[in-house]
Amino acid sequence: MATKRYNNNSRGAHKGAPRTNDNPNYVRPKKALGQHFLTDMGVARRIAEAMSEGGDVLEVGCGTGVLTQFLLSRGDIRTWGAEVDGESVEYLHRHYPDFTPRLIFGDFLNLPLDEMFPEGLKVIGNFPYNISSQIFFKVLDYKELIPEVVGMVQREVALRIASPAGNRDYGILSVLMQAWYDIEYLFTVHENVFNPPPKVKSAVVRMKRNGVKELGCDEGLFVKVVKAAFSQRRKMLKTPLKAVFGDFGGAEHEFFSLRAEALSVQDYIALTNWVAEHC
Repeated sequence: MATKRYNNNSRGAHKGAPRTNDNPNYVRPKKALGQHFLTDMGVARRIAEAMSEGGDVLEVGCGTGVLTQFLLSRGDIRTWGAEVDGESVEYLHRHYPDFTPRLIFGDFLNLPLDEMFPEGLKVIGNFPYNISSQIFFKVLDYKELIPEVVGMVQREVALRIASPAGNRDYGILSVLMQAWYDIEYLFTVHENVFNPPPKVKSAVVRMKRNGVKELGCDEGLFVKVVKAAFSQRRKMLKTPLKAVFGDFGGAEHEFFSLRAEALSVQDYIALTNWVAEHC
């Protein structure tokens, strides 16, 4: 259960753009915030129902409350919200007054989740396109507190996160997220169910913490190795790894003749331990 409520003075909070429409039932989508408001109630319901039972659930980017209303209707969870747009916050205060005490006016990326939710939380939302990857990296920072994430993102990001090794969509985010979470690609969402419609399709993914407590290698070095490997993904691993770590004293690893997308999470763990021994 959260122990603190952050308000308009929270670090990272923004006042948002001034209202340009006198209609109190209208919120102007803001390109700078990556806002594409979901308008399809059926899709919103499916997203809300994809979250497992129980616990505190934090919605990132509540917008006009299309998803929020279905989360609030669930009696088995306690819904919180983080919203950076002041106009959206005003709208939500008017239309969901009982939700107001649990609506955080601030930037999710800057929230101290360990202080606010010491007993843990789940994360859900129609994630703004321009910060979706940052949201996932934030989740990794608090992986011991966040057992589950249900998020709608650009389809290409969803494919990247869920892709197995050997797939062209497999990349840095794939390896880092799959090291700690089991990931499901749930369904694709068409452009025409948003205001304004994005130029690409979206998709909903569900991530649940796997049983991994420790990777069995230096976790900081693991991240560095993965990022180095994919920095030149069209080349064999020998080239990008030596560019970052040196020539390893002339030693060669059997993976050096492979490309980055060929290695599984376990392969990267093994490679990290090898790099640690030869640097």
